Amino acid sequence: MKPINDAHVARPGLAVVDIAAADDATAFALQHLLAAHYAIAPAHRTTRDAGEPGVRLRCFVDLHHEPDI
Repeated sequence: MKPINDAHVARPGLAVVDIAAADDATAFALQHLLAAHYAIAPAHRTTRDAGEPGVRLRCFVDLHHEPDI
């Protein structure tokens, strides 16, 4: 995954969440749970690391804003 840059965590309440899961469905289910409680910039695809099990997904969370549901 790409490095986290300063803008992603520029102030309190901003967070980067890296999800490691066995499969896409599990990773997206967790992202969906986060989106139900916080405003997020969702990921639209997972990534796989060669030789490593499972998938990874990164989303960005803003704890100050209500989700857009």
